[in-house]
Amino acid sequence: QVQLVESGGGLVQPGGSLRLSCAASGLSDYYAMGWFRQVAGKEREGVSWIRSSGRNPWYADSVKGRFTISRGIARDTIVLQMDNLRPEDTAVYYCAAKSSYGPSSQADDFEFWGQGTQVTVSS
Repeated sequence: QVQLVESGGGLVQPGGSLRLSCAASGLSDYYAMGWFRQVAGKEREGVSWIRSSGRNPWYADSVKGRFTISRGIARDTIVLQMDNLRPEDTAVYYCAAKSSYGPSSQADDFEFWGQGTQVTVSS
């Protein structure tokens, strides 16, 4: 059974930073792991994902230059460093994993999901 566990959410002022981590268990192999976010009443949107090789990460235009995704020391762990946070970054952030080959930023293409962690950017 695959489990993804997120940690690191919280409340931060605009311009501040947060670091999200996701650890997977039971995931024998995967093509990519990444982060999505969702605001109540809106669709879940892709934020960033990274291949199991660690190469060529993808970022949504809204977070380019501010967020950095990386693999942890363990292959099935990823980290999202979020800097210069804005109020519009406020959302529930979900970790997800994709086992099938092929790049995608669509939530429907990711099979495994964490329970989410709240990120609130507010003064």
